[in-house]
Amino acid sequence: MLSDYPIGRKSLRGVHCIHTHLKNEPLSQDDLTDLALLRLDMMASIGVLEDGLPGNIYMSHLLPLNPEGRTFEAHTPLPFHRLNLKMDEFIKALEDEMGRAIVRDIRDKRERAILVSISTKNKEEQLESIEELKELARTAKVIVLDSIIQRPKELNPKYLMGSGKLKELIINALQKEATLIIFDQELTPTQMREIGEVTELKVIDRAQLILDIFAQRAHSRDGKVQVELAQLKYRLSRLTGKGTAMSRLAGGIGGRGPGETKLEIDRRRVQDKISHLEKQLQHLSRGRLERRRSRRDSGIPIISIVGYTNAGKSTLLNTLTKSETKVEDLLFATLDTASRRLRFPRERDAVITDTVGFIRHLPEDLLKAFKATFEEMEDADLLIHLVDISNPNFEKQMKVVEEILREIGLDSIDIIVVFNKEDMVDPEIAKNLCRRYDAISISALNPETLNKLLKVLERRLWPEENEASVEKVIA
Repeated sequence: MLSDYPIGRKSLRGVHCIHTHLKNEPLSQDDLTDLALLRLDMMASIGVLEDGLPGNIYMSHLLPLNPEGRTFEAHTPLPFHRLNLKMDEFIKALEDEMGRAIVRDIRDKRERAILVSISTKNKEEQLESIEELKELARTAKVIVLDSIIQRPKELNPKYLMGSGKLKELIINALQKEATLIIFDQELTPTQMREIGEVTELKVIDRAQLILDIFAQRAHSRDGKVQVELAQLKYRLSRLTGKGTAMSRLAGGIGGRGPGETKLEIDRRRVQDKISHLEKQLQHLSRGRLERRRSRRDSGIPIISIVGYTNAGKSTLLNTLTKSETKVEDLLFATLDTASRRLRFPRERDAVITDTVGFIRHLPEDLLKAFKATFEEMEDADLLIHLVDISNPNFEKQMKVVEEILREIGLDSIDIIVVFNKEDMVDPEIAKNLCRRYDAISISALNPETLNKLLKVLERRLWPEENEASVEKVIA
């Protein structure tokens, strides 16, 4: 069985396929496809003559990476009885040549992925989503080798894509020495298992990639517990049995996290762990509740910054409060809530909080797990919806944030729309967009642009003083 000869560190599987062809026919396209798909050492067919004796032998082998992109090479047909090939020596030399043809740094242990999007949605939306998936992969420290986009009339329930396209994907992945396939669409447990068994590669979807990023970047006790809870809930539905595709997910991208366990762990132990983590979250939630009460009792207004991931929320918090919250040009650079005191020019204070960024198709289990974090925003007197105006898809990102705020019940809180990165767009365009969305434009990196924001915040947080000032002027 081929499962006894898995593809490991070597370039080839260690299996030759020798079969017969009636009418002395050469290798077929199916033979050559199997050679590439199965990563065989050699594919050979022996022709059968009319009298039943062996005729020519046709052989083909895979090629090392080459500029022409050729996958295999066919040997000159020979009468079977004239074949004189020392197979072991030939295969060893071929594997050595394949090893020398590797241009990547073999010391780089990062996973190498091919991104796949199979969708019946419109092309523009599909392209936007795959670009975002590339950024997610970069954030997860994955090397993206290629991306494949297909828009079939209907989705294949077993593989999502057609069998022909799946074969192309496997050959592409093997040629480029991919270790991982990431689907932009959420896969069912069956699809993940079937694709994994056919490709013999680790297969994850967008949701797992996001969960892995959260596992890498959560540092606080709250964050780690919430991420592990989301991961276990996600995996629970995928504990459908054992197999190579599932065991491959035991570590690395898609299988990382605090208290990591193998997917083969039985459901009862996973459920027990989930119950334990939920109790931990309740305990941590009580501590947060006490802190929230003390804030409320102090009478200090609370401002929460919300927005799409990588919109510049942490940068704005740092500039406003002269603090040093970690800032990176990566998605989900901030997972742990950070609160700072904001001093206004008129010697008044507020608490301003940076929150986890939102993204389209945020895994439901992750949204539920982070509900405790979102609860902190319920006490906010004001929300700053920060938008990266330089992003060509900023309007769609705004809608995603608005939908999530509605979903978690925070759309009733007073909100200010703030367009960030005004220095990266035409001033006239920024001005018109501010007028259209009743927004303020700033550059979070430039403190001089924040005065107008501070004035608006003051007017919203202390409206009674503004009314008193107006009455005094009228009098």
